[in-house]
Amino acid sequence: MAPRFLPGNRLTLLNSGAEYFPALIAAINEARHDVHLESYIFADDATGRAVVDAMTNAARRGVTVRVLVDGFGAPEFSDRLQPGMVSAGVQTMVYRPDIARFRLRRHRLRRLHRKLAVVDGEIAFVGGINIIDDLNGPQQMPARYDYAVRVEGPLLTPIQLALHRLWEMVLWAKLNRRYRLTKTSRHEPIPRGDQTAAFLIRDNIRHRRDIEEAYLEGIAAAEHEIILANAYFLPGRRFRRALRDAAGRGVRVIILLQGRVEYRLMHYATQALYGKLLGAGIRIFEYRRSFLHAKVAVIDSYWATVGSSNIDPFSLLLAREANVVTRDAKFATELRRSLRQAMQDGARELPVDSWEQLAWHSRLLRWVSYNLVRMLVGLAGYGGKH
Repeated sequence: MAPRFLPGNRLTLLNSGAEYFPALIAAINEARHDVHLESYIFADDATGRAVVDAMTNAARRGVTVRVLVDGFGAPEFSDRLQPGMVSAGVQTMVYRPDIARFRLRRHRLRRLHRKLAVVDGEIAFVGGINIIDDLNGPQQMPARYDYAVRVEGPLLTPIQLALHRLWEMVLWAKLNRRYRLTKTSRHEPIPRGDQTAAFLIRDNIRHRRDIEEAYLEGIAAAEHEIILANAYFLPGRRFRRALRDAAGRGVRVIILLQGRVEYRLMHYATQALYGKLLGAGIRIFEYRRSFLHAKVAVIDSYWATVGSSNIDPFSLLLAREANVVTRDAKFATELRRSLRQAMQDGARELPVDSWEQLAWHSRLLRWVSYNLVRMLVGLAGYGGKH
């Protein structure tokens, strides 16, 4: 489905948790009517508890607060955080509670990977940042690197609609009538700025490929430069071909990827693609200062996206995802500047012959990892062009 671009928005780029969590908590603290939040991870750490405190305080002063977390991404939420939130009046639910964590079943891979929040129907947050401390990693490692965007204006309407639809679906699945949504008489959000943007979701019904198609259209239209930053990058054949075609027609294609090993299988599977990408003239940078969790892109300093969707089969074929896509030179230029700074300060560019420099057994390990990921996706009933 083609993205619906809406004018009149004000978009604020937020770099990592240091900017995101103060903005989110401030909005919750000022809420008058309702707060609605979705997150894949909701950790019981200092950051998670700060968000919980803001939401429970809001609920106690009469604000309707709803929280939906993923059962796999937030396995400890039900025991550690949910009871106190419920007792304070916060409405909480878990999406697909993960009972048998080590059984490979098709439906288990369909996770809620979105990171969304809407406050009073006036402010929204969309991005890739979970409710977890940025310093949740090996000791002495700098903060996790990620992005979110604060949204005001007409784009609130589709964002809020997506939150409400999924909330009602989960209510229906759980036969829960206690947390049903109440009708409100508030008007549509009014214009707050001059930026044009679209809100895209990926689900398993009507919007299976909306985010991927938006990427492919942007790449196909690129004339000068494409910068992708992705935590987990394992694109299908169409996506890889689109990047190679862009490089072939003279577009500068730069990919910023995870340099530190967080999930070994995905890390090595991604590296199996390096040889052909580098051979096509695509530049690859590995971010090594800390964990890279970003899922963003900038094309021609005009088109940009910030969201939760990785460029891998799990995001593009399985999970529920959400991205904001903009056609705005100011926003795209700011994001590009931030990414270039990250590459300068914390990344290393790979030499063109880096794949050939690997020992044969290292190359074999990476190809085995790549084919193992493909096999796992196939066993789950997905495959095709991925």
